[in-house]
Amino acid sequence: MARYAEEAYYEVALNLAHEAAQILRDAIDQSKNINQKQGEWDLVTEYDKKIEDIIIGKLKRTFPGHRFIAEESTGETLPELTDDPTWIIDPIDGTTNFIHGFPHTCVVIGLAVRKEMVLGIVYNPVLEQLFTARKGRGAFLNGRPIKVSKVQDISKALFCIEAGYMKIDDLREKTVERVQAVARQAQGIRTLGVAALTLCYVALGTVEAYYIEGPGISTWDIAAASLIITEAGGVVVDRVTGEKIDIMKPRAIGACNEKIAKEYVRIIREADEKVALREK
Repeated sequence: MARYAEEAYYEVALNLAHEAAQILRDAIDQSKNINQKQGEWDLVTEYDKKIEDIIIGKLKRTFPGHRFIAEESTGETLPELTDDPTWIIDPIDGTTNFIHGFPHTCVVIGLAVRKEMVLGIVYNPVLEQLFTARKGRGAFLNGRPIKVSKVQDISKALFCIEAGYMKIDDLREKTVERVQAVARQAQGIRTLGVAALTLCYVALGTVEAYYIEGPGISTWDIAAASLIITEAGGVVVDRVTGEKIDIMKPRAIGACNEKIAKEYVRIIREADEKVALREK
């Protein structure tokens, strides 16, 4: 990808992230029209659609030959990721947090070229946290370079996992077992309800690992942030295979290093095996 094109993509995306974030910031304390998608744990507001329309509309006018994968307009079936430049967008990640005014919510814009992420922006305007990365150029928070944690011992690690899936009947037992297993072995456990931003906290070095999988989780939750983690020196792996993540199969563990990632893969696998044995 030519450097001038890369700079143009980044400049346009950054300007759009700021424009979209202003809408999110202004609306977080306002009343909202709330609808359910897959259930009461998967919510959407009029601002999700408004922000997405602004981002995609301006990107289409600027780069008419590009493709798009976005939460509110893609639908249930993901399109195939091609070699064409493809923008991967989540207008508001952490919508439930946004609805409640909980300050962990963000705008997410990523760009894949030849099926590889080359640009990632995750912006939480409530806490003024702008995470950015371009392939081969490092990861940044508000323009300052960031690096993942150097922790190697799981007992010294802070792990994140989403507990909200306890609300879903066929995931309740697995979720409870996974949370208990993580809590027993890690130094601490946190749940924030916002995938892209939590992955960025791995890149920042304040969290050692984050497990993400389940209904409502898709490519736009991990694509941009996966680049931010790897550019910060971390890894994003498939939680089943332990291999490099396929962003079109978002069953991911983001971690500060391969050792911690493998430990987290083991914990989840052993927890699931316990549930499977009880269900026989």
